[in-house]
Amino acid sequence: MVGNLLLRGMLVGVFAGLLALGFAKVFGEPQVDRAIVFEEQQSQAADEAPEPEFVSRETQAGFGLLTGLVVYGASIGGLFSLVFAYVYGRASNFGPRGTAALLALAGFVAIVLVPYLKYPANPPAVSNPDTLGVRTELFFIMLVLSVTALAGAVALTRRLSSQYGAWNATVIAGVAFIIVIAIVQYAMPAISEMPEQFSADLLWRFRIAALGIQVVLWTTIGLAFGALVENGFPDVAAGKLIRSR
Repeated sequence: MVGNLLLRGMLVGVFAGLLALGFAKVFGEPQVDRAIVFEEQQSQAADEAPEPEFVSRETQAGFGLLTGLVVYGASIGGLFSLVFAYVYGRASNFGPRGTAALLALAGFVAIVLVPYLKYPANPPAVSNPDTLGVRTELFFIMLVLSVTALAGAVALTRRLSSQYGAWNATVIAGVAFIIVIAIVQYAMPAISEMPEQFSADLLWRFRIAALGIQVVLWTTIGLAFGALVENGFPDVAAGKLIRSR
């Protein structure tokens, strides 16, 4: 049963990756092109030789983007299905659709939104290649702390539910999660590499598009996977997945 869920989760992830690709082509790639033009203009103004292009822009925006989003979507979908198989019937009394939607929301907040608020994506011409390692390390640390804080919030909810009720326990744990994340983000070092001449409008549009890609992917996985489980696995919808383990 879990193997079937894993396969379907990966297929849902591939579908979500294709939808995210469409969003990226319409809203994201035009901002990347504008950023590249700015970078080229800056190089010409400084009389610098253009950097060698190891992968063409056409390949990056076409096959490269397709491959990246599909593989990423399949990976997220597979992991999502495994977590769903573990938490279904344990963390809440919701059915497959509700559990999948709640799980997708939690995953998006912890894995995407929280790290993104501290270390958002930058278009070409903004990031310094020399600081790539440091930025990657800080982002990964923020990601781990975010997921850990979410796990702690879930554990706190379960612990307080019997005393305060499910709703109040969820609110208390949610507030605790926000406080912990606020402290962590304040303590983590900030990185600012923005050129003075770079368009604030372009930066805003690029970051919104980058976040929108994740919104499309996680929303699709949450909704499509829940519907697939509820309609295609009546035993799971009836709660038999838990009793069979």
